[in-house]
Amino acid sequence: MKFQVIYVPIGVGTYEMVTAHEQFDKSAELLRSIDTDIVVPDDILLTVDSVSSFISDKDPDLVILQNITFANAAYTGEVLKHFDCPILLWTLREPVIDGTRLRSNSLTGAYSAANTICAFRGAGRFEHVFGGPGEENVKKEIEATITAAKVKVSLKELKMSAIGHTPQGFGFGRALDAELLSRFGVTLEAIEARELIEKAKSYTDEECEADLKEATKQVVGLDAMPEKNIRDFARLYKAYKAYVKDNNIGAVSSRCWPDFFTEFGTPVCMVLSLLNAVNIPASCEADVYGALSMYIGTAVTGMPTFFGDPVSMDENDSTITFWHCGMAACNLAHCDTGAAVGVHPNRKIGPVMDFGCKPSDEATIFRIGRTPDGNFRFFIAEGRVLDKPKQFNGTSIVVQTDEPAEKIVRETIKNGWEPHYVVVYRKIAGELEKLGQMLDMEVVRY
Repeated sequence: MKFQVIYVPIGVGTYEMVTAHEQFDKSAELLRSIDTDIVVPDDILLTVDSVSSFISDKDPDLVILQNITFANAAYTGEVLKHFDCPILLWTLREPVIDGTRLRSNSLTGAYSAANTICAFRGAGRFEHVFGGPGEENVKKEIEATITAAKVKVSLKELKMSAIGHTPQGFGFGRALDAELLSRFGVTLEAIEARELIEKAKSYTDEECEADLKEATKQVVGLDAMPEKNIRDFARLYKAYKAYVKDNNIGAVSSRCWPDFFTEFGTPVCMVLSLLNAVNIPASCEADVYGALSMYIGTAVTGMPTFFGDPVSMDENDSTITFWHCGMAACNLAHCDTGAAVGVHPNRKIGPVMDFGCKPSDEATIFRIGRTPDGNFRFFIAEGRVLDKPKQFNGTSIVVQTDEPAEKIVRETIKNGWEPHYVVVYRKIAGELEKLGQMLDMEVVRY
């Protein structure tokens, strides 16, 4: 189904209509510049009946409800009676303050509308922006809200796969299929890691030749690995790609150790790296919520994300280094080294990725986590990726946080956050915060 946003501009005809129509025209123009498919009425909706008539045949994923002038609670009630989707309440700045009549009284209208929304849905269950259609912050807020609503809809279309179980002591990444479906709208299927291992073993070298050539073009130094590991990697890569394609999988959480070392003899790390590079988010250590966090970051930006552990902190530089054994997307590699291939830092078996990540002026650290009592919460912190070489064997990324790193580390440890995080190559805290609110989840933002 096509994503739909509808614009519901409400008002009362006894206010100053010349200014009202100017605001309506400018608002409609702004909205169409953001999304040409936004459904806009022909005119301001000046009665409850006109609201009802306009929305009667709509099925929106987001409603932008704007007080062109003051309107009583019945207008908002009509919208709430029809729809259960997210709402962005847009309040206009009073256009003229000159000691004469009140032209729009949009702000009082917003209080009326907000009071009604909270009565229907509970406090804070909507988005709000204040300002005129020519203000840059208004445009940014609307864009962020539309993006969040799109991601919320995409979650309902997402089919994830848990490939194998989390290792002992890594239960924070486990997920229940019913819980993912009820809270996020996400479908989760499960498959044993051995099934893909057996599938990989069934391929011949000839059947995997094209897959190996494809992978070789994206990395540096694969030919230095033992021939058996190169061939086994190609088999595993083909098996994962076929499984993802045949089952319409949009994100993967994969078991990695010890099975792929002990039962197959070749790690899965580089396979996950290549999936991440083509925007199939893939976490390791079977962390489902890590993979879901990666998916959301990719859905917002259209780019792969980094997944890893916080392993080092520098209070003076306000930096946190994130690292993992070698499954970062190969197209995140620093240009000085390219996507270098190495061996697993603990098991000494390859191929795995072995590089530092490229810098970025914008970054967001993100995690869908759980509170000790089982409720979901969003962790969000913004900063930038520094131009740093590889910090440890494996893949690493150094993030300088906007808030003091010491504070973030201290508080996330004290509050029991998980040891896996996603680094997104853009500042998207606004979009993530709005998505968390749309999903009725606690948002912790730094």
